[in-house]
Amino acid sequence: MNIQLALDRMSIQEAIDMARLTEPYIDWIEVGTSLIKEFGMASVEAMKREFPHKVIVADVKTFDNAKYEFELCYKAGADVATVMGAAPLVTVDLSMKTARIWDRQVMIDLLHTMPEEQAALARYWEAVHCLHVSKDQQEGGGSRLAGPGAYGAALDGAPGSAGESPAELRIAAAGGITLESLPGLMAMKPEVLIVGSAITKAPDPAAAARAFQDRIRELGRR
Repeated sequence: MNIQLALDRMSIQEAIDMARLTEPYIDWIEVGTSLIKEFGMASVEAMKREFPHKVIVADVKTFDNAKYEFELCYKAGADVATVMGAAPLVTVDLSMKTARIWDRQVMIDLLHTMPEEQAALARYWEAVHCLHVSKDQQEGGGSRLAGPGAYGAALDGAPGSAGESPAELRIAAAGGITLESLPGLMAMKPEVLIVGSAITKAPDPAAAARAFQDRIRELGRR
């Protein structure tokens, strides 16, 4: 299980400094949507230059023009780029095709998707499917991702061949994740846990990241 550090609403240098503090305890580094919107692909380039050994996620949340946007991300050094699951399937399909050409990865953000959409997206078994409670939902309604919730269809897996069981999808979880919410999330068997403010806004971010790593290992032994 990988810890993805989400870096948002800060400068490029602040993002680099935060990643440097927590580097021993994280696996993937997310160049957040706000960081990319404010500073462009320079933010992705800087993060890959500083952390070439880490998986760099460009959270562009593509909804259209997938080939162009994904090529921007991959040229800048991103290992993973994100597309919205609510986008037209042709857009998701172009994201996947572009990733294959570049030998990179896709994360499909399932924010605001319906079960039938999640079921249709299960065909993209190579992608990471991200179960997501948005920032606005967290701040406006007090919602956090604490379990499968509305994402049952996504967790059912990709369709198998005739007579075969569905393949387990690669799952990521995001949305106000805390140490306390980890036990409920482990049942989803996420490949990636995306953590933002619980680490970045902690008094000691390095200690907070280490606590996540320790707790995940503890729960994994049970």
